[in-house]
Amino acid sequence: MHTPSLVGWLLVLLCAATGGYCLTRSRSGSPAQRVTARCEALMAVGMAVMALPASVVPPPAWSPWVFTAVFGATALWALVRRHPHHAVGALAMVYMALAMVGMPDMAGHPAAGMNGMTGMAGMTHSAPAGVPLLTGLLLAYYAVYVLAAGVRLVPGDAGAGPRAVVGAERGACAGPPVVLRACQVAMGLGMLAMLLAL
Repeated sequence: MHTPSLVGWLLVLLCAATGGYCLTRSRSGSPAQRVTARCEALMAVGMAVMALPASVVPPPAWSPWVFTAVFGATALWALVRRHPHHAVGALAMVYMALAMVGMPDMAGHPAAGMNGMTGMAGMTHSAPAGVPLLTGLLLAYYAVYVLAAGVRLVPGDAGAGPRAVVGAERGACAGPPVVLRACQVAMGLGMLAMLLAL
């Protein structure tokens, strides 16, 4: 992926922090909230590992296939459970892992495995990995998702008094709590950054 080392480390920190919070949330709340938190934690941890700079932690040659197996199974599970967003996220992880298989290393040789977020930082070659149309569709999806999720974080009617706020909170009980929604926004932004770096 084509990105500076600092961006890779910032993504690692963002995703690791998000994954840690989601893991703590996976022990409380309604069953739907716990499932959502577990799915988000898996995605966040996977994104953090994928974003590790290859110059510091060289990934093994088999790492793309592990990502493909884990997130392919996650996508199937999400489809069976009728969680389309989690399925799209898992399939995006599979896509990025497979796109990294054929990327050249810093010397310009084809890679045997995934090069990480910063493996291409020192190269003049900047041809995108993956299929540009599919990357564009995923970018559009996550851009819309981040905007929509961000709008949901804004209070609906701040001046309507405490009763309206309590009513809004009760109406949102079927979804994840506000901090978990903020984590989803953060992960959507992380996914946008990773897709842009392909």
